[in-house]
Amino acid sequence: MIESFLKFFVIFFLVVEPVSLVPVFSGLTEGATKDYKRRMATKATLVACAIIFGFAVTGAGFLSAMGISIESFRIFGGLLLFLVALEMVFARESGTRTSTDEKVESRRRTDISVFPLAFPFLSGPGALTTILLWFGPVSVFNSPFMFFTLLFAAMLVMIISWLMMLSAERLMRTIGVTGTNVANRLLGVILGALAVQFVVDGVRASFSSL
Repeated sequence: MIESFLKFFVIFFLVVEPVSLVPVFSGLTEGATKDYKRRMATKATLVACAIIFGFAVTGAGFLSAMGISIESFRIFGGLLLFLVALEMVFARESGTRTSTDEKVESRRRTDISVFPLAFPFLSGPGALTTILLWFGPVSVFNSPFMFFTLLFAAMLVMIISWLMMLSAERLMRTIGVTGTNVANRLLGVILGALAVQFVVDGVRASFSSL
């Protein structure tokens, strides 16, 4: 149980990339008041938590209704996470998060909590894929203890992201953009290895069931 908690926490932390939120949040809220920054960070975190909880509860039913095996989804999820890892390693703008048009739109909005903070930064495709991968085989009714253990790990990552957004201004003065890029590249290498393991496990399980 502890091993599952730690493994999921690390993977989800790497996918959400709280470190990468620091320059994003700092840039989107530049010149804003502290009250505005706190409201945006808090609302974004709460919305992201609601999205994650919804996917965690309905994940198994969704896969079953679509006729998708967890092994097939594990392979696709691993490939998607591998692309996210490559973007982290090469410090590229993530195509799995926002497009150029979406960025322009976000700058026009006064409320940035739902878009782009809650989605797609905190609970984007990579994060939701990870939720479906881990919660797909785990039901709140059949395995409640495991379900809430994993859910606690996900909420813990959200709390860390919230704290980093609140501390974005101080962190930017300390580590700057270069520091966040270096940290993201190191984390990207770890995520890439975990993504490959997802694919390997999915392929192995698929062939063993034939």
